[in-house]
Amino acid sequence: MLDDEEKKKLANRLRRVVGQVEAVARMIDEDKYCVDVLMQLSAATGALGKVGQIVLEEHLRTCVTEAIENGDAHDRDEKLEELIKLFRKYAGVID
Repeated sequence: MLDDEEKKKLANRLRRVVGQVEAVARMIDEDKYCVDVLMQLSAATGALGKVGQIVLEEHLRTCVTEAIENGDAHDRDEKLEELIKLFRKYAGVID
């Protein structure tokens, strides 16, 4: 699982995403130029995608690695199936 330093970094990233989303809401409310709104949305989406990438990488390094190394075929197969579902669902979201 994530260590305290990684959790802190992710929390900071998520606070920035919240700020970006709030900015988008203000921009829409203030009838800002659509392209500017879209650029801000893109930035928020990218930042959130990066958080997902970091969490997925940590999952691979810890949970999946443990399942493979512990020798339990059922646990290993379960983790691999879980990964397949994740990749199918988020393939377009995470680089």
